[in-house]
Amino acid sequence: MLKRGSALDRYFKISERGSNVSREIRGGFATFFAMSYIVVLNPLILSGPDSTGATLGFPAVAAVTALVAGILTILMGAWAKHPFALATGLGVNAFVAVTVATNPGLSWPDMMGLVMLSGVTMLILVLTGFRTAVFKAVPEGLKTAIVVGIGLFIALIGLVNAGFVRRIPDVAGTTVPVGLGFDGKLLGWPTLVFVFGLILTIALVVRKVKGAILIGIVASTILSVILEATLHIGPSFDGKTHNPQGWSLVAPKFTGWAAPDLSLIGKANPFGAFEHLGFVAATLLAFVILLSIFFDAMGTMVGLATEAGTIDKDGNIPNVDRVLQVDALGAIIGGGASVSSNQIYVESGAGIGEGARTGLASIVTGLLFLVAMFFTPLINLVPFEAVAPALVIVGFMMVSQVGKIDWQDWGIAIPAFLTFTLMPFTYSIANGLGAGFITFVLIRTVQGRAREVHPLMWVVAAAFLLFFAIGPIEAALGIH
Repeated sequence: MLKRGSALDRYFKISERGSNVSREIRGGFATFFAMSYIVVLNPLILSGPDSTGATLGFPAVAAVTALVAGILTILMGAWAKHPFALATGLGVNAFVAVTVATNPGLSWPDMMGLVMLSGVTMLILVLTGFRTAVFKAVPEGLKTAIVVGIGLFIALIGLVNAGFVRRIPDVAGTTVPVGLGFDGKLLGWPTLVFVFGLILTIALVVRKVKGAILIGIVASTILSVILEATLHIGPSFDGKTHNPQGWSLVAPKFTGWAAPDLSLIGKANPFGAFEHLGFVAATLLAFVILLSIFFDAMGTMVGLATEAGTIDKDGNIPNVDRVLQVDALGAIIGGGASVSSNQIYVESGAGIGEGARTGLASIVTGLLFLVAMFFTPLINLVPFEAVAPALVIVGFMMVSQVGKIDWQDWGIAIPAFLTFTLMPFTYSIANGLGAGFITFVLIRTVQGRAREVHPLMWVVAAAFLLFFAIGPIEAALGIH
């Protein structure tokens, strides 16, 4: 048992933050299980050929995704000392894949090079203090809205991952974009696993059982493995056919040991996009990547730190510069390893909900990612449906902050509302932040209170206006 005042306790401030080693370990495992799907999902997103017909390769992307996530998450824990885990960012990797597919002459190394350059720019902004200054310039009401928005977002991720909420096909007469289950009905054993896990986790959390979230994940995983072994349910999509009653991505089963393929490391070409697309087009692409990773991390960091209770009375996050430095390195290293920008994951909230408060939990999560390079069963044994209940519960915990917003001040209330609604509705933290920041500046100006707006908020709002106008700008310049 760790002694209060020991070197480990002092370094991570475990006792000071009201935690202990067992909570940190449980939290590390919970976070890993909640986000381990990225090792399987990232290769699927980055699976298409580039203009030369070359592909990155599923095994290589999976191995390097786990490696980079492990290294950066350990670095976050050891250097920044927060329970924040990193992995390839969803949204950025999708943007990268679509850009490669729709721009003739652009190769995977070229695009990953742009990700690297965006990370270098980000690191410069961090080292000069600009990124931290922007964080401090955000009003407290908007910071609270960020927490609420991420809570709604993470809950939606859980519900969608479990198949409890699904997108309705685009057919004539359809009036709503999403619905309950399949065709309005809850069907399939995987859905049962989610419902079982959610009910169990709620009961354990309400009873304040230690390890409630992790127990829910493990119990749901055991049920999943038993059901798959006896009923052979299979995934929802096996590359050929769709099975609406199957597991959303990973069918829980033992898949064996595999040596990691790390051949993608160092393949990025930082200036290839400028050679093939021209300076203006390449710069616009880099700007979109930069703005996305700039604000995604800030929003996620605020939400998670608030939930963990590590924000001080002045709204500051300890070691915030270090957190942002590691996040910037995530883009540099992720791009250089050809798996796209790595960023802080909202699923870290699963570990925080389990009690994690320090970087020790991140070290545990990072080590599990490194192990996952070799033992794919650690990934394939845990389906989305077993983890989704944890995300829903953590979402509830974060949304409970909504009462701190001053709803009588419309200059804060309307931007806050747009912030926390657009995050889940557009599946993007950056979009919610952009809408909130722009409307905050606009309304304060209309109210005759423009002097109350921090100068950096004007800069950020202008940058987001440009961000939202990228489509028309690209169309005007003939960029696809």
